Amino acid sequence: MAATAPSYPQSSALPNPASGHRVRVLIADDSAVVRGLVTRWIAEAGHEVVATAANGRIALEAMSRHDPDVILLDIDMPELDGTQALPLLLAKSPGVQVIMMSTLTTRNADISLRCLALGAVDYLAKPESNRGVTTSDTFRTDLIERVRLFGSARARKRGPVAIAPSPGTPAPAPVSALRPTAPLVLRPKARAGVAPRVLLVGASTGGPRAVGEVLEKIGSATLRQFPVLIVQHMPPVFTAVFAEHLGARTGLPAAEGKADERLQPGRIYVAPGGRHMGLAGARQDVTIRLHDGPVVNFCRPAVDVLFQDAAAIFGPSALAVVLTGMGSDGTGGARALVEAGGAVLAQDEATSTVWGMPGSIAKAGLAQAILPLGEIGAALRTLLTGQGA
Repeated sequence: MAATAPSYPQSSALPNPASGHRVRVLIADDSAVVRGLVTRWIAEAGHEVVATAANGRIALEAMSRHDPDVILLDIDMPELDGTQALPLLLAKSPGVQVIMMSTLTTRNADISLRCLALGAVDYLAKPESNRGVTTSDTFRTDLIERVRLFGSARARKRGPVAIAPSPGTPAPAPVSALRPTAPLVLRPKARAGVAPRVLLVGASTGGPRAVGEVLEKIGSATLRQFPVLIVQHMPPVFTAVFAEHLGARTGLPAAEGKADERLQPGRIYVAPGGRHMGLAGARQDVTIRLHDGPVVNFCRPAVDVLFQDAAAIFGPSALAVVLTGMGSDGTGGARALVEAGGAVLAQDEATSTVWGMPGSIAKAGLAQAILPLGEIGAALRTLLTGQGA
């Protein structure tokens, strides 16, 4: 299986903190090589490492002397590991943004996802060796992008610092430019009475927690009537564990989709990390299509691949939702769904960890409704069952 390409959105270049908000970072990792490399990368990106720590205990002590915006927290460390340190760090500084780091093992994937439920904002899959860390441009880009993304909000509260933008660097568009001018109203009868036959979900950064909440609020009784297909931007190994977590939360069979597997109601199919998941067939004989094609929107798996296949096969009987995530993956597929008569919902900005993917849907005018996370499950249940307004 080819998995060398990025499995979630990438920036084309390292971010430049042109806004003047330097992010303060604490690095907790037992590898001196990793601490040194990451410190250099962060400095080159225009941000500041305020402290480094070889274990969780030292990180806690450093928190008393510094006020970081972001903590990069390794899972496996001596004395006090990342899982033990996480709740203590959050208790000491409730607003700090903690990003878990771990190598690609089933154990670490499970721990990382559990840490998200405990308050970590994201995770990073770390190369297994120091050499891998040194040579991986993907890991470096992902790390710096997340430092910028999650640290900028806290950094803004301290006010700007004097950082000159690179010559010719355009000013970033304000996020508020994507905010709809008026709330959109859910219209259960907008699709001329065509009943949904499938539920499609696309998500990225912040998605694991959001997807679980949405499915739980739809309810297992409703979900048992439909196949549920999910593209969550994740690396290999993580997607299998994510599916297990969803199965435990919903009480439904959940697993990575398998090539040529026939869709069945009441099952949750998660796109495998590093592979595109699409659909083939027609009517009641629809199967999973997996392939290692080029990345789409810097992603593999990509939401667009699933949505576009679903539009061709299910047409107006497709129902989709795009949740929190960076980038714009899903917009092209959402357009195909809408043109085929399907419906797309999007998460609102206020409840999104990152309003990139759902914001792009909103800006393109493709969302039938833009809703807070807490309301999406009930709205989808209404559309799936045709009950309620």
